[in-house]
Amino acid sequence: MSEIRVAIIGVGNCASALVQGVHYYRDIESDKFVPGIMHPILGGYRIGDIRFVAAFDIDKNKVGKDLSAAIFTLPNNTFKFSEVPELGVKVERGMTHDGLGEYLSKVITKAPGPTADIVNILKETQADVVLNYLPVGSEMATKWYVEQVLEAGCGFVNCIPVFIARESYWQDRFAKRGLPVIGDDVKSQVGATIAHRVLTRLFRERGVKLERTYQLNFGGNTDFYNMLERSRLESKRISKTNAVTSQLDYELPDGDIHVGPSDYVPWLADRKFCHIRMEGQTFGNVPLNLELKLEVWDSPNSAGVVIDAIRCCKLALERKLGGTLVAPSSYFMKSPPIQYTDDEARQLVERYIAGENNETLPVSPSSSQLTDVS
Repeated sequence: MSEIRVAIIGVGNCASALVQGVHYYRDIESDKFVPGIMHPILGGYRIGDIRFVAAFDIDKNKVGKDLSAAIFTLPNNTFKFSEVPELGVKVERGMTHDGLGEYLSKVITKAPGPTADIVNILKETQADVVLNYLPVGSEMATKWYVEQVLEAGCGFVNCIPVFIARESYWQDRFAKRGLPVIGDDVKSQVGATIAHRVLTRLFRERGVKLERTYQLNFGGNTDFYNMLERSRLESKRISKTNAVTSQLDYELPDGDIHVGPSDYVPWLADRKFCHIRMEGQTFGNVPLNLELKLEVWDSPNSAGVVIDAIRCCKLALERKLGGTLVAPSSYFMKSPPIQYTDDEARQLVERYIAGENNETLPVSPSSSQLTDVS
């Protein structure tokens, strides 16, 4: 198989974990277990087939550096589990728009000079897939970059809670260009959202009526620092809340569910703490309460998921699929256009990898049926 040429928007902790992971597992044997990914070889592609060819950021301490050095440059503070050799990929000056909020502007200084010619760079580097790792709340910046991606003719994986893949306007735009998009807002391997979803589904399937629940998250990376600016949180709250409530067959009143980031603790670095409480009723209207505490390194927790998303996006390019990829979005993302249980979504992705389910939105006449998850 050919290589997968990947460009990254936003060289933060998530980019660091991803680049480290691709290097760490680049020569993994096909029969070895790799934590956090579906298959060492997916659709014919090894992890080592991913090649980073472009990167964009606005931080003056990162712009101009090789990507291998920029991923370890402060304020990045995630777990370092692999050395990365020089990649020959210079971090280019990106577009700011609303990508730099009130709090991040205290720790990040914009690089001087104009925005790089994003479209031309993507074309010259022959990028296949572009990843969006911008800060939460970067609505204008994300949509600006999407226009560049469409113009350059690349696939797109939207890892943040700005709604692209689930919106019909963008689905149509990607479909008309014959380009695939996976989104929105990446799920971690085992993070707060997936744990809360599975427990919510467990309550439903075991006949416990969930009456109220909360999920409180805090950590010490720039994502949590950025989210101290509450106006940037709306899409994140929507994304995380919908991911949980989609597992119920009834609606919870708004006042009985609270899901979202709550605070920033600098010394935690890229560690994230999650506290979940669920209150329900069992047989005889007897109360049942559950509490869970989860601690993870936030960015490595999603890197494997993104590796699988990249490979699924490359398969879509080969199959000439345009629009939102339904199966990969439903399994890899918190806010896909169609929500399934995680078991159903995984079955759909396995069928997608095998070439048996190439469903996209908008629906093409030749697509397989969404309801068939056997």
